Amino acid sequence: MKNAPFGLQTQTLIEKSLEPYSTLAHFLIARLISMAKVSENELDSVRRRVASVSNHLAPVPFSNYVSIGLSNTSMNDSYHRIHGEVSTEQVVWRNTHDGSEQFTDIIYDKAVGEGIAKITINRPERRNAFRPQTIKELIRAFNDARNDASVGVIILTGKGTKAFCSGGDQSLRNADGYADPNDMGRLNVLDLQVQIRRLPKPVIAMVYTSYSCMDCLIECADNAIFGQTGPKVGSFDAGYGSSIMSRLVGPKKACEMWFLARFYTASEAEQMGLVNTVVPLENLEQETVKWCRQILRNSPTAIRVLKSALNAVDDGHAGLQELAGNATLLFYGTEEGNEGKTAFMQRRSPDFSRFPRRP
Repeated sequence: MKNAPFGLQTQTLIEKSLEPYSTLAHFLIARLISMAKVSENELDSVRRRVASVSNHLAPVPFSNYVSIGLSNTSMNDSYHRIHGEVSTEQVVWRNTHDGSEQFTDIIYDKAVGEGIAKITINRPERRNAFRPQTIKELIRAFNDARNDASVGVIILTGKGTKAFCSGGDQSLRNADGYADPNDMGRLNVLDLQVQIRRLPKPVIAMVYTSYSCMDCLIECADNAIFGQTGPKVGSFDAGYGSSIMSRLVGPKKACEMWFLARFYTASEAEQMGLVNTVVPLENLEQETVKWCRQILRNSPTAIRVLKSALNAVDDGHAGLQELAGNATLLFYGTEEGNEGKTAFMQRRSPDFSRFPRRP
Protein backbone atom coordinates (compact mmCIF):
# COMPACT_ATOMS: atom_id res chain seq x y z
CA MET A 1 0.00 0.00 0.00
CA LYS A 2 2.93 2.31 0.73
CA ASN A 3 4.02 2.41 -2.93
CA ALA A 4 0.52 2.38 -4.41
CA PRO A 5 -0.91 5.46 -6.18
CA PHE A 6 -2.27 8.01 -3.76
CA GLY A 7 -5.91 7.56 -4.81
CA LEU A 8 -5.63 3.80 -4.26
CA GLN A 9 -4.01 4.41 -0.85
CA THR A 10 -6.91 6.60 0.19
CA GLN A 11 -9.54 4.18 -1.10
CA THR A 12 -7.87 1.22 0.63
CA LEU A 13 -7.55 3.17 3.86
CA ILE A 14 -11.23 4.12 3.86
CA GLU A 15 -12.44 0.64 2.94
CA LYS A 16 -10.28 -1.01 5.61
CA SER A 17 -11.48 1.44 8.25
CA LEU A 18 -15.13 0.86 7.29
CA GLU A 19 -15.13 -2.96 7.45
CA PRO A 20 -16.39 -3.29 11.06
CA TYR A 21 -18.81 -0.40 10.86
CA SER A 22 -22.44 0.21 9.97
CA THR A 23 -24.01 1.13 6.64
CA LEU A 24 -24.47 4.64 8.01
CA ALA A 25 -20.76 5.05 8.54
CA HIS A 26 -20.07 3.76 5.03
CA PHE A 27 -22.51 6.26 3.54
CA LEU A 28 -21.21 9.24 5.53
CA ILE A 29 -17.53 8.74 4.80
CA ALA A 30 -18.02 7.65 1.19
CA ARG A 31 -20.07 10.82 0.68
CA LEU A 32 -17.32 12.89 2.28
CA ILE A 33 -14.66 11.50 -0.05
CA SER A 34 -16.84 11.82 -3.17
CA MET A 35 -17.49 15.50 -2.49
CA ALA A 36 -13.83 16.53 -2.44
CA LYS A 37 -10.59 15.66 -4.16
CA VAL A 38 -8.13 14.49 -1.54
CA SER A 39 -4.58 15.73 -2.05
CA GLU A 40 -1.38 14.30 -0.60
CA ASN A 41 -1.27 17.07 1.98
CA GLU A 42 -4.78 16.19 3.20
CA LEU A 43 -4.10 12.50 3.89
CA ASP A 44 -3.49 13.09 7.61
CA SER A 45 -6.78 14.99 7.85
CA VAL A 46 -8.65 12.14 6.15
CA ARG A 47 -7.15 9.60 8.54
CA ARG A 48 -8.16 11.65 11.56
CA ARG A 49 -11.73 12.14 10.29
CA VAL A 50 -12.15 8.45 9.58
CA ALA A 51 -10.85 7.53 13.04
CA SER A 52 -13.00 10.18 14.71
CA VAL A 53 -16.24 9.17 12.99
CA SER A 54 -15.66 5.45 13.43
CA ASN A 55 -14.77 5.88 17.12
CA HIS A 56 -18.22 7.39 17.74
CA LEU A 57 -20.06 4.61 15.89
CA ALA A 58 -18.42 1.39 17.05
CA PRO A 59 -15.56 0.15 19.22
CA VAL A 60 -12.35 -0.30 17.26
CA PRO A 61 -9.54 -2.73 18.14
CA PHE A 62 -6.61 -0.46 18.94
CA SER A 63 -4.20 -2.93 17.35
CA ASN A 64 -5.63 -1.98 13.94
CA TYR A 65 -5.04 1.73 14.46
CA VAL A 66 -2.47 3.41 12.23
CA SER A 67 -0.29 6.02 13.90
CA ILE A 68 -0.60 9.44 12.30
CA GLY A 69 2.95 10.65 12.76
CA LEU A 70 4.08 14.26 12.45
CA SER A 71 1.22 16.73 12.20
CA ASN A 72 1.16 18.70 8.97
CA THR A 73 -0.51 22.03 9.70
CA SER A 74 0.49 23.90 6.54
CA MET A 75 -2.43 24.96 4.39
CA ASN A 76 -2.60 26.35 0.89
CA ASP A 77 -5.09 29.11 1.63
CA SER A 78 -5.03 32.88 1.21
CA TYR A 79 -4.17 33.52 4.87
CA HIS A 80 -1.03 31.37 4.71
CA ARG A 81 -0.09 32.71 1.29
CA ILE A 82 -0.22 36.25 2.66
CA HIS A 83 1.24 35.72 6.13
CA GLY A 84 3.42 32.70 5.46
CA GLU A 85 4.11 29.74 7.70
CA VAL A 86 5.13 30.19 11.33
CA SER A 87 8.84 30.22 12.03
CA THR A 88 10.62 26.90 12.43
CA GLU A 89 13.67 28.48 14.04
CA GLN A 90 15.05 26.77 17.13
CA VAL A 91 13.53 28.29 20.26
CA VAL A 92 15.92 29.82 22.81
CA TRP A 93 14.90 29.32 26.45
CA ARG A 94 15.96 31.57 29.30
CA ASN A 95 15.54 30.39 32.88
CA THR A 96 13.47 32.76 35.01
CA HIS A 97 11.64 33.02 38.32
CA ASP A 98 8.78 35.01 39.82
CA GLY A 99 10.90 37.33 41.96
CA SER A 100 10.40 35.21 45.06
CA GLU A 101 12.52 32.34 46.37
CA GLN A 102 14.24 30.03 43.89
CA PHE A 103 12.34 27.06 42.51
CA THR A 104 13.44 23.59 43.58
CA ASP A 105 10.70 21.31 42.23
CA ILE A 106 10.12 22.99 38.86
CA ILE A 107 12.09 24.70 36.11
CA TYR A 108 10.56 27.91 34.77
CA ASP A 109 11.71 29.16 31.34
CA LYS A 110 10.59 31.82 28.89
CA ALA A 111 11.39 31.90 25.19
CA VAL A 112 13.69 34.75 24.21
CA GLY A 113 11.81 37.24 22.03
CA GLU A 114 8.63 35.13 21.96
CA GLY A 115 5.49 34.98 24.08
CA ILE A 116 6.00 31.40 25.24
CA ALA A 117 6.56 30.21 28.80
CA LYS A 118 7.59 26.65 29.71
CA ILE A 119 7.04 25.09 33.14
CA THR A 120 8.78 21.77 33.80
CA ILE A 121 8.07 19.51 36.78
CA ASN A 122 11.58 18.71 38.02
CA ARG A 123 11.35 15.58 40.15
CA PRO A 124 12.50 12.87 37.71
CA GLU A 125 13.83 10.72 40.57
CA ARG A 126 10.18 10.40 41.76
CA ARG A 127 8.75 10.05 38.23
CA ASN A 128 7.76 13.73 38.58
CA ALA A 129 5.25 12.90 41.29
CA PHE A 130 4.13 16.11 42.96
CA ARG A 131 4.37 17.06 46.61
CA PRO A 132 2.86 20.19 48.19
CA GLN A 133 6.04 22.14 47.46
CA THR A 134 5.76 21.20 43.78
CA ILE A 135 2.19 22.46 43.60
CA LYS A 136 3.08 25.70 45.39
CA GLU A 137 5.83 26.38 42.86
CA LEU A 138 3.60 25.49 39.90
CA ILE A 139 0.98 27.92 41.18
CA ARG A 140 3.61 30.67 41.49
CA ALA A 141 4.90 30.05 37.96
CA PHE A 142 1.43 30.00 36.40
CA ASN A 143 0.58 33.23 38.25
CA ASP A 144 3.71 34.86 36.87
CA ALA A 145 2.93 33.69 33.33
CA ARG A 146 -0.62 35.01 33.65
CA ASN A 147 0.53 38.42 34.86
CA ASP A 148 3.26 38.73 32.22
CA ALA A 149 1.61 40.56 29.31
CA SER A 150 4.34 39.33 26.95
CA VAL A 151 3.35 35.68 27.50
CA GLY A 152 0.52 34.34 25.37
CA VAL A 153 0.79 30.57 25.73
CA ILE A 154 2.26 28.20 28.32
CA ILE A 155 3.85 24.77 27.89
CA LEU A 156 3.65 22.32 30.80
CA THR A 157 5.96 19.31 30.75
CA GLY A 158 7.97 16.94 32.93
CA LYS A 159 11.72 16.45 33.35
CA GLY A 160 13.38 13.29 32.08
CA THR A 161 12.12 10.31 30.13
CA LYS A 162 10.23 8.27 32.74
CA ALA A 163 7.05 10.26 33.28
CA PHE A 164 5.31 13.56 32.58
CA CYS A 165 3.72 13.35 36.04
CA SER A 166 2.85 10.19 37.95
CA GLY A 167 0.41 11.91 40.33
CA GLY A 168 0.87 12.59 44.03
CA ASP A 169 3.99 11.40 45.86
CA GLN A 170 2.61 8.51 47.93
CA SER A 171 5.47 8.71 50.42
CA LEU A 172 4.06 12.07 51.60
CA ARG A 173 0.42 11.08 51.67
CA ASN A 174 -1.41 11.00 54.98
CA ALA A 175 -4.99 11.16 56.23
CA ASP A 176 -5.18 14.89 55.38
CA GLY A 177 -3.81 14.68 51.85
CA TYR A 178 -0.19 15.29 50.90
CA ALA A 179 2.14 16.91 53.41
CA ASP A 180 5.72 18.08 53.48
CA PRO A 181 7.55 17.39 56.76
CA ASN A 182 6.00 19.48 59.56
CA ASP A 183 3.28 20.75 57.21
CA MET A 184 -0.46 20.24 57.45
CA GLY A 185 -1.68 17.92 54.74
CA ARG A 186 -4.00 19.15 52.03
CA LEU A 187 -4.98 18.49 48.42
CA ASN A 188 -3.58 21.72 47.01
CA VAL A 189 -3.41 20.15 43.54
CA LEU A 190 -7.12 21.02 43.32
CA ASP A 191 -6.19 24.71 43.50
CA LEU A 192 -3.74 24.18 40.63
CA GLN A 193 -6.36 22.46 38.49
CA VAL A 194 -8.81 25.34 38.92
CA GLN A 195 -6.02 27.85 38.24
CA ILE A 196 -5.10 26.21 34.92
CA ARG A 197 -8.75 26.02 33.87
CA ARG A 198 -9.37 29.70 34.61
CA LEU A 199 -6.06 30.92 33.22
CA PRO A 200 -6.97 33.18 30.26
CA LYS A 201 -4.08 31.81 28.21
CA PRO A 202 -3.84 28.39 26.50
CA VAL A 203 -1.82 25.68 28.27
CA ILE A 204 -0.26 22.91 26.17
CA ALA A 205 0.86 19.71 27.90
CA MET A 206 4.01 18.43 26.17
CA VAL A 207 4.12 14.74 27.06
CA TYR A 208 7.25 12.69 26.49
CA THR A 209 6.20 9.59 28.40
CA SER A 210 3.40 8.71 30.83
CA TYR A 211 0.63 11.12 31.74
CA SER A 212 -2.69 11.44 33.56
CA CYS A 213 -5.47 13.72 32.29
CA MET A 214 -5.43 17.50 32.86
CA ASP A 215 -7.26 20.49 31.42
CA CYS A 216 -4.86 21.31 28.57
CA LEU A 217 -4.24 20.92 24.88
CA ILE A 218 -2.07 17.80 24.70
CA GLU A 219 0.76 17.05 22.30
CA CYS A 220 2.58 13.82 22.97
CA ALA A 221 5.50 11.79 21.68
CA ASP A 222 4.82 8.51 19.91
CA ASN A 223 6.25 6.60 22.88
CA ALA A 224 3.91 8.21 25.44
CA ILE A 225 1.75 6.09 27.75
CA PHE A 226 -1.52 7.35 29.27
CA GLY A 227 -3.58 6.08 32.16
CA GLN A 228 -5.00 6.55 35.63
CA THR A 229 -3.25 4.85 38.56
CA GLY A 230 -5.40 6.16 41.43
CA PRO A 231 -7.45 3.01 42.16
CA LYS A 232 -4.23 0.96 42.32
CA VAL A 233 -3.00 3.02 45.27
CA GLY A 234 -6.32 3.71 46.97
CA SER A 235 -6.92 7.10 45.38
CA PHE A 236 -9.13 8.73 42.75
CA ASP A 237 -9.95 12.04 41.10
CA ALA A 238 -13.70 12.55 41.27
CA GLY A 239 -13.38 16.12 39.95
CA TYR A 240 -11.92 17.26 36.63
CA GLY A 241 -10.04 13.98 36.21
CA SER A 242 -13.38 12.17 35.92
CA SER A 243 -15.79 14.73 34.47
CA ILE A 244 -13.45 16.09 31.80
CA MET A 245 -12.22 12.59 31.01
CA SER A 246 -15.81 11.49 30.39
CA ARG A 247 -16.36 14.50 28.12
CA LEU A 248 -13.22 13.75 26.13
CA VAL A 249 -13.44 10.00 25.62
CA GLY A 250 -17.07 9.20 26.46
CA PRO A 251 -18.55 7.73 29.66
CA LYS A 252 -17.91 4.08 28.79
CA LYS A 253 -14.25 4.56 27.93
CA ALA A 254 -13.78 6.77 31.00
CA CYS A 255 -15.24 4.00 33.17
CA GLU A 256 -12.84 1.55 31.57
CA MET A 257 -9.84 3.79 32.21
CA TRP A 258 -10.72 4.36 35.87
CA PHE A 259 -12.20 0.99 36.86
CA LEU A 260 -9.55 -1.14 35.16
CA ALA A 261 -6.67 1.36 35.61
CA ARG A 262 -5.27 0.33 32.24
CA PHE A 263 -2.56 2.09 30.29
CA TYR A 264 -2.88 3.21 26.67
CA THR A 265 -0.40 3.98 23.93
CA ALA A 266 -0.13 7.37 22.26
CA SER A 267 -1.99 6.09 19.18
CA GLU A 268 -4.80 4.71 21.33
CA ALA A 269 -5.00 7.98 23.26
CA GLU A 270 -5.26 9.98 20.06
CA GLN A 271 -7.93 7.72 18.61
CA MET A 272 -10.13 8.01 21.71
CA GLY A 273 -9.77 11.82 21.69
CA LEU A 274 -7.62 12.09 24.81
CA VAL A 275 -4.77 13.91 23.03
CA ASN A 276 -4.66 16.42 20.18
CA THR A 277 -1.78 14.99 18.18
CA VAL A 278 1.03 12.43 18.27
CA VAL A 279 4.47 13.26 16.86
CA PRO A 280 7.82 11.46 16.78
CA LEU A 281 9.74 11.85 20.03
CA GLU A 282 12.58 13.81 18.45
CA ASN A 283 10.13 16.35 16.98
CA LEU A 284 7.94 16.88 20.04
CA GLU A 285 9.26 20.21 21.30
CA GLN A 286 9.62 21.56 17.76
CA GLU A 287 5.98 20.76 16.98
CA THR A 288 4.77 22.08 20.34
CA VAL A 289 6.58 25.37 19.81
CA LYS A 290 5.06 25.50 16.31
CA TRP A 291 1.58 25.25 17.83
CA CYS A 292 2.47 28.00 20.31
CA ARG A 293 3.62 30.28 17.51
CA GLN A 294 0.41 29.63 15.58
CA ILE A 295 -1.67 30.53 18.65
CA LEU A 296 0.37 33.71 19.16
CA ARG A 297 -0.55 34.90 15.66
CA ASN A 298 -4.21 35.04 16.68
CA SER A 299 -6.16 37.65 18.64
CA PRO A 300 -5.31 37.31 22.37
CA THR A 301 -8.76 38.58 23.37
CA ALA A 302 -10.47 36.09 21.08
CA ILE A 303 -8.38 33.26 22.54
CA ARG A 304 -9.15 34.43 26.08
CA VAL A 305 -12.92 34.54 25.53
CA LEU A 306 -12.95 31.28 23.59
CA LYS A 307 -11.18 29.39 26.38
CA SER A 308 -13.71 30.58 28.97
CA ALA A 309 -16.60 29.88 26.58
CA LEU A 310 -15.42 26.33 25.89
CA ASN A 311 -15.31 25.63 29.63
CA ALA A 312 -18.42 27.58 30.66
CA VAL A 313 -21.02 24.88 29.95
CA ASP A 314 -19.26 22.41 32.26
CA ASP A 315 -18.37 24.90 35.00
CA GLY A 316 -21.86 26.10 35.91
CA HIS A 317 -22.06 29.47 37.63
CA ALA A 318 -18.26 29.60 38.00
CA GLY A 319 -17.91 29.19 34.23
CA LEU A 320 -20.55 31.83 33.60
CA GLN A 321 -18.72 34.18 35.95
CA GLU A 322 -15.46 33.70 34.05
CA LEU A 323 -17.14 34.33 30.69
CA ALA A 324 -19.03 37.33 32.08
CA GLY A 325 -15.82 38.77 33.46
CA ASN A 326 -14.28 38.66 29.99
CA ALA A 327 -17.37 40.37 28.55
CA THR A 328 -17.08 43.10 31.21
CA LEU A 329 -13.40 43.55 30.39
CA LEU A 330 -14.27 44.08 26.73
CA PHE A 331 -17.10 46.49 27.56
CA TYR A 332 -14.86 48.65 29.78
CA GLY A 333 -12.75 49.36 26.71
CA THR A 334 -15.66 50.75 24.69
CA GLU A 335 -16.69 54.38 24.37
CA GLU A 336 -20.11 53.52 25.79
CA GLY A 337 -18.62 51.92 28.89
CA ASN A 338 -16.25 54.83 29.38
CA GLU A 339 -19.11 57.33 29.15
CA GLY A 340 -20.75 55.88 32.27
CA LYS A 341 -17.53 56.00 34.29
CA THR A 342 -16.59 59.51 33.07
CA ALA A 343 -20.03 60.90 33.85
CA PHE A 344 -19.86 59.48 37.37
CA MET A 345 -16.44 61.02 38.00
CA GLN A 346 -17.63 64.39 36.58
CA ARG A 347 -20.85 64.26 38.67
CA ARG A 348 -23.15 64.59 35.62
CA SER A 349 -25.78 62.45 33.99
CA PRO A 350 -24.40 60.03 31.40
CA ASP A 351 -25.48 60.53 27.80
CA PHE A 352 -26.13 57.08 26.38
CA SER A 353 -28.48 58.37 23.66
CA ARG A 354 -25.67 58.52 21.10
CA PHE A 355 -25.01 54.81 21.30
CA PRO A 356 -27.01 52.47 19.02
CA ARG A 357 -29.44 49.90 20.40
CA ARG A 358 -28.52 47.10 18.03
CA PRO A 359 -30.99 44.31 17.19
